[in-house]
This record gives sequence, C-alpha cells and structure tokens, in this order.
Amino acid sequence: MAESKETKTEGALKAGNGNNVFQLDEMAAIHAGGTYAATHGGVVEGEKTMVGLMCKPKGTGARPHHHPNEQWNYVVKGILDVEIDGEKSVARPGTLLYFPANVVHATVAREEEDVYFFVVKDMSHNIHGIPADGKDTGPLYRPGFEPDAK
Repeated sequence: MAESKETKTEGALKAGNGNNVFQLDEMAAIHAGGTYAATHGGVVEGEKTMVGLMCKPKGTGARPHHHPNEQWNYVVKGILDVEIDGEKSVARPGTLLYFPANVVHATVAREEEDVYFFVVKDMSHNIHGIPADGKDTGPLYRPGFEPDAK
C-alpha cells in the first residue's frame, strides 16, 4: 500500500517517508475540539493511527460528542471528570480511557490545573468529533471559566 502524504486533520503532521521522530510538546498546537471543546495540541498522523499530546485548559471541557473512530486517552497531568455512555468517572494521571466508536462521551478539566493527555485514534476519521446535540455552541465551561468571565 502506498503511503499518503495528506493528513485528515488540518494542521497535523504526517509521519513516514523519513519523518519518524516528533517532539510533541514542542509542536505547534492545533484546535482539536471541533465546535464542542477548547482542546488543543500537536497531532501526528500515520497510515493507520494518529496520536497527539493534548491540553484541556482548567475549567473547560468537551460537551457530549461522539466520533466514528475509537479513541484512547492517557492522562499525563491534571484531573478530568469523564462521562462515557452515561457512566461517570474521574481520571487522574496514569488513567487510560477508552472511548468506543460512536459512543457519546464528555470530559471536563477540574478547576485547579490544565489537563494534559496523550491521545490515540484510528485513521477512519480525523481528530474532531461530532456534537451529540448537533449544535455548534462551543466548548463546555465550568462556572467562572467562561471566556467573558476572565
């Protein structure tokens, strides 16, 4: 199979053809939360998987959404409140989260600090999800963390 030189996610880097080592924490950040989250970070796409080091700013979150590709998040720093298919949990550093394809989920960073997580997704879709309510109303914000509250 010939390697693609195109990315599915605008702003992502393409791996392969000698481009094999990446300093994720120094990469230019792209907005990775579509119209439903304030998440941003560097993204690298291979032929079958994409990875990224994402930041979810403190007090912000991803409204309920889904995507056609499955996703793994490994929490590196900070604490996330998580809901996957109606089940709530708390993800601290060292937690690995699995989001099955097409399952509605939401995450929100606690107020104390930004959350950093390593994400892995298959390449059947780009990094962005689809808001569960179908509305482009922006990210989820905890009270006091709305853009006009700063």
